[in-house]
Amino acid sequence: MSQAKHNAAHAAMELVEDGMTLGLGSGSTAEIFIELLSKQITQGVKLRGVPTSEATAACARKHGVPLIEPDKVDQIHLTVDGADEVDPQFNLIKGGGACLLREKIIAHASDRMAVIVDASKMKKDLGAFPLPVEIDPFGMALTAEKILLALQESKCAGTDTSLRQNKAGTGPLITDGGHYILDCHCEKIPDPVQTAHLLSQIPGVMEHGLFIGLASVIIVGADDHAKIMELKSA
Repeated sequence: MSQAKHNAAHAAMELVEDGMTLGLGSGSTAEIFIELLSKQITQGVKLRGVPTSEATAACARKHGVPLIEPDKVDQIHLTVDGADEVDPQFNLIKGGGACLLREKIIAHASDRMAVIVDASKMKKDLGAFPLPVEIDPFGMALTAEKILLALQESKCAGTDTSLRQNKAGTGPLITDGGHYILDCHCEKIPDPVQTAHLLSQIPGVMEHGLFIGLASVIIVGADDHAKIMELKSA
């Protein structure tokens, strides 16, 4: 695991306070953060987590981080998660790990969202990383056609899509929620807000990987330090 990811996760611990309920993101960097949480818990700090995926829940249980079901929580103080791309306005592409729906539900319900990444994830424009869109299997071809039209309308540079396959190569990947992932090869997304709005209007789209207006803190890890950036209020 890269030192940059470790440094980003360590810096995120500065945001954690005793008694917090935390949204626990998914992916390799988030798992480092969970390991760090477990060390705090063994030292007597009271924390509990709301997992964003089955894999995250398993990681938290392995490290002794207490969990609470989303339907039983009254406040999520802070969510810490990774991202596949981050632009200067703190817009994100997420979903490389196929957990975008649950990640967005938890992030949206949180008081704050902090994103931990390395410098390679910071981009001038979103879109080089394929944009994941979680779709219902029913009417998949119809939904895919509507998605293509939305990408074209919002002037994305590329409009190729591909159905994500499972690791065994035996068929489509199935998300924790029982859906498929359509990866959209946009190349460049000139207006993430418009693209997000258009995708959200399509009935077969369960959720898309554009996280707009959710992250308030971006922590960029490097080999010897981490930089914490906070979104300035308008």
